[in-house]
Amino acid sequence: MREAIRIMGLDPGLAAMGWGVIAVSGSRLTHIAHGVIATKPAIGLGARLMELHRVLVTVIAEHGPTAIAVEQAFVAKDPQAALKLGHARAVALLAAAQAGLEIAEYAPNQIKKCVVGAGHAGKEQVQFMVKRLLPACGVAHARLGADAADALAAAIAHAHLSTTRARVLAAS
Repeated sequence: MREAIRIMGLDPGLAAMGWGVIAVSGSRLTHIAHGVIATKPAIGLGARLMELHRVLVTVIAEHGPTAIAVEQAFVAKDPQAALKLGHARAVALLAAAQAGLEIAEYAPNQIKKCVVGAGHAGKEQVQFMVKRLLPACGVAHARLGADAADALAAAIAHAHLSTTRARVLAAS
C-alpha cells in the first residue's frame, strides 16, 4: 500500500479563508481536517493579513501537507473586493512557499468541474459532493461551511488532476 500524501486546499478570502486537508493514497481520499480563518474588518488590513498568515502557518505546521491547492481569483465586478482577495491569496501563497510546499492554482470552474462535474455548479452542489466524497467531514464536524467545502474541493481537484498528470507523464 502506498504512503498517503496530504494535500491542503485553500479558498482565499480576507474576511474568511477556508482551508481543508485531505490524505490521498492511490485513489482513496480521506478527510483530515478543515476550518475557516476569520478576520474582523475593524482591526485594519495589515493586522488582518498578519492574522491570516499566523493562523495559516500554524495549520500548515499542524497538518503537514506536502502540496497546497489554491483557488484562483475570479474577475470580480468590485475592484476593491478583487484587491482584498488578491492580498489574501498572496498571504496564502507566501505561507505555502515558506513551508516549501508544492503550490498548484486552479480556476473555480476547474475545481467545480472536477468535483461536481459541472463548471458552473452552485455552492450547495459543491458542499454536497464534498460530503459525498469525504463522508467523515460531515460526521466529525456539525457543519461544513461553504468556505471550508470550497477549500476541500480544491484539495480533491488537485488530488485528481495531479494523479492524471502523473499518469500522462509516465505514459509518454
